[in-house]
Amino acid sequence: MRLGFSFFLNSVLFGVGLAMDAFSVSVANALSAPDMRPWQRFRIAGCFALFQILMPLLGWFCVRTIAESFTAFQRLTPWIAFALLLYIGGGMLREGIRGGREEREELSHGTLLLQGLATSIDALSVGFTISEYAFAAALTEALIIGAVTLAICLFGLFLGRKVGPKLSGAAPIVGGVILIAIGLRIFIAGVL
Repeated sequence: MRLGFSFFLNSVLFGVGLAMDAFSVSVANALSAPDMRPWQRFRIAGCFALFQILMPLLGWFCVRTIAESFTAFQRLTPWIAFALLLYIGGGMLREGIRGGREEREELSHGTLLLQGLATSIDALSVGFTISEYAFAAALTEALIIGAVTLAICLFGLFLGRKVGPKLSGAAPIVGGVILIAIGLRIFIAGVL
């Protein structure tokens, strides 16, 4: 596999497509906590980028080793992503309805990891499409996808931070609805 211009363009386009869910969740996170510090924004974007790097590599590895068993799991990925985002979004909705915005200073590690998993689970399929690549090419593609995701998520956090104060107390509700809508989109696209 030659790492030419079309390889890099394809990797960037994969990154943009895969980062859209993480972008939306980044906006939702910033809506519910518009006063987060720069290191907190980088922590969120970095987590999403890391998952977007790891998932294609996991898919690549599984196709090259345990493809038959992994194919059965692939059918469950839309269900898993929907359940995770419904759980997280539902929590944000409850928080917004109860008026608990003041209590939510920082996103917990567990919630952030669940968000990272839920928004990157579709990146497993990229690992299937790049299974014929050598490991170095697969790693390069995954790193490009991660870099694109990092940039897009940082922009999403910036955008949510700017819009968040204008939404006042409704921000957690809007964020919860966004997460549930993303979960539904992943579920519908994956099942249909």
